[in-house]
Amino acid sequence: MNRRTFLMRAVGLVAAAIAESGFDGTLQAATGEAEVRVTLEPAQTLAVIPPDFMGLGYEISSVARPGLLTAQNSVYVQLVKTLGARGVIRVGGNTSDYSSYSATGKPLSSPEGKAGSVVNDAVLHELGSFLDATGWTLIWGLNLGNGRLENAIEEARAVTEASKQHRLVFEIGNEPDLFQFQGHRHSGYGYDDYVREYRTYRDALRKAIPNIAFAGPDVAVATEWVARFATDEGKDIKLLTHHYYREGQNPTSTLDKLLHTDPKLAPILAKLRAASDSSGVSYRICETNSFSGGGKPGVSDTFGAALWVLDFMFILASAGCAGVNMETGVNQRGFISSYSPIGDDEQGHYWAAPQYYGMLAFAQAGAGRIIGSSIDAGSGNISAYATQPAKDRIVLTLINKEPKSDAVAVIDAGASASFRAGSVVRLSGPSLESKSGVTLGGASVSAAGLWKPTLLKEVSTSRRTPQIRVPTGSAAMVTLQA
Repeated sequence: MNRRTFLMRAVGLVAAAIAESGFDGTLQAATGEAEVRVTLEPAQTLAVIPPDFMGLGYEISSVARPGLLTAQNSVYVQLVKTLGARGVIRVGGNTSDYSSYSATGKPLSSPEGKAGSVVNDAVLHELGSFLDATGWTLIWGLNLGNGRLENAIEEARAVTEASKQHRLVFEIGNEPDLFQFQGHRHSGYGYDDYVREYRTYRDALRKAIPNIAFAGPDVAVATEWVARFATDEGKDIKLLTHHYYREGQNPTSTLDKLLHTDPKLAPILAKLRAASDSSGVSYRICETNSFSGGGKPGVSDTFGAALWVLDFMFILASAGCAGVNMETGVNQRGFISSYSPIGDDEQGHYWAAPQYYGMLAFAQAGAGRIIGSSIDAGSGNISAYATQPAKDRIVLTLINKEPKSDAVAVIDAGASASFRAGSVVRLSGPSLESKSGVTLGGASVSAAGLWKPTLLKEVSTSRRTPQIRVPTGSAAMVTLQA
């Protein structure tokens, strides 16, 4: 079900339900519940969400696995399509700087630092068919860490031929700001070294492949490189790229930490937005997830992580980010990551894991303008984001990340606001720690990768300030129709 159908069906069902129910929407915060006030400011535009904001990220070792990213993998294709008609697949990761291309060689999926993954024409044509089937576009990372320029040119030609109209940009090198620590380069390797090598590759690739487009600098942590790259290469590139993880796996990588604001994220996004605004080049968080190295079991694979990813995607979108690629599948160490939105038993079975539902919720609510909103939640860990996908419709997303406290949200859209219908779709699970039983709109994603809501509840619009209960550890997408 596409976003427009979802929203229109919600409004249609709700109008009839309101007429029959007589529910006046008056709620009183009960014991253990917190009353929060949300103020909407429709005249203020924080950002506009691009149609291809949604994205998934893969190690190149995933592409080297025949039968995975192909149109023939019907369930996997449908899981991607359910997230949106448009989106971006990014292929790169640590394994890309140990990989090579061989037109007729045997494909090899290898962890970083081992033999090195090998992609051939067969798996690249499978990838092309996957892009055809999903309608998504491609970011492809070339080997700068340990590769040869001649092989990179051959690989870029093959990827260009396979991806056709779905090609977006090429990246040259993965996390070059860490090359000196990963053994790819000398200990003093810095931004100037990277730009010199980047330009050598860029010029040779452009000479060999007409109309090739580039992105960069694809850094792990050195945000200042992005600002410098925007100044130096902004007139020549299509996209600025940066990675983000909350932290590595360690004893402090808890669900409680994940569900609370990362103090380093806002400054990073502010610098990226400034670089983007000054150069006129959009920026994308093209590799990200909860905790690096595949995530932390019991944290990254829980319903709590679904709430985190919904919140995270709205934080990025509100900061003017052009899109996000959530890492999924086999990681650089050779196993399926705990944080994977798409589950994979490596036996040909795929399913919507908890994080997928957070992405799916964003796909329903994250469209159009992000309008101004503020929330007075006291000390409660509750977030609110508002979008306006159409002139007569506002969608408010409320995320209650509290482990034990329900909330009643009082929505103030201003004295001039008038709504004739309202509905709510809920993202919920048995508990924050649950690894199964997650639903959106009362429904799970089917074994075939399909989803449609079965539980759409009305919100009374008879009062100027509609009210909605948001239970502990859940989210609610509230659609208000003018």
